[in-house]
Amino acid sequence: MKHWLFGSAILLAACAANGEPAQSDAPQNIANSPSPLLLVGNKGEDTVSFIDLMSGEELARVPTSHGWPHEIVPSPDKTQAAVVNYQDHHIDIFDLDRRVIVETIDLGEHTRPHGIQWLDDGRIIASTEGNQSIVEIAPDRTIVGIQTNEAGTHMVKVSPDGTKAYTANLGAGSISLIDLETDTLIKTVPAGAGTEGIDLTPDGTELWISNREANTVIVYDAATLEQIDSLEVGKFPLRLQISPDGRYAVTSNLLDGSLSVIDVETRRMLRTILVSGGSSAAQVTILFSDDGEHIYVAETGVNTVADVEFKSGVVVRRLPAGRQGDGLAIITR
Repeated sequence: MKHWLFGSAILLAACAANGEPAQSDAPQNIANSPSPLLLVGNKGEDTVSFIDLMSGEELARVPTSHGWPHEIVPSPDKTQAAVVNYQDHHIDIFDLDRRVIVETIDLGEHTRPHGIQWLDDGRIIASTEGNQSIVEIAPDRTIVGIQTNEAGTHMVKVSPDGTKAYTANLGAGSISLIDLETDTLIKTVPAGAGTEGIDLTPDGTELWISNREANTVIVYDAATLEQIDSLEVGKFPLRLQISPDGRYAVTSNLLDGSLSVIDVETRRMLRTILVSGGSSAAQVTILFSDDGEHIYVAETGVNTVADVEFKSGVVVRRLPAGRQGDGLAIITR
């Protein structure tokens, strides 16, 4: 039986003028724009940057409702985006055309939201590190919490069919499998030290994990959580993403400022791409473009996002963001 908690959905009027770069009074309507939009969660100043990827221009920088905006995810119809506030227990919902907060979801006892996905059926799934759980938020904003009982339930990934969730438990060095149909914990298994990066192959059969303190990537059978393979990557791999075509897994390595590129089929390291080339840039989140031709890399320490042409490995430009930009989302219509 589901034990639902009721979160309050608070409508907020956000003043987009505060902290925005200079621009025309009328906001650009991205519904008819041919250019993808990059959103960046600036945790050092509690704002979200809206960047036009065609021109590289930062269109706006909008305050969030609470502290430390982090991971960002678009709605299925690409008209809104959800932004977690990691220092609190709130998720902001932004209208992307008007660039304002239209709703703030109060998670109550479920604190420190971090990883997040917005599913095609309207549910939002988020990890809530503060009380070792994930939350399942229904379209009507009723909320159920599901405990992992693992320290640092930091990142979450949902299976393609929406029935299972996987968490990377940073403090415990483990991963958990959760049934979203019965809202129960199925299984938890140990992973490497500092388990953080997480992704699934597009077909949902393999779970890939990066362990930032062990400098490893581990591959699991997604159905059973049995380990399939393990390999070493760059230093401090705290994010991992699989390319849209499922051919490559990439880790973002903070200490050497690089990307490790792995062949998913053979599970062999193919190459290393230098992005920031050291730890001072505090390279964190990575995100592929929809076509897989570019990968965007948040350089949190220098307030930029590197745009890397994936095939050549060349950093083609650096996009401006706010202080400590970290979470990334791309909106393409």
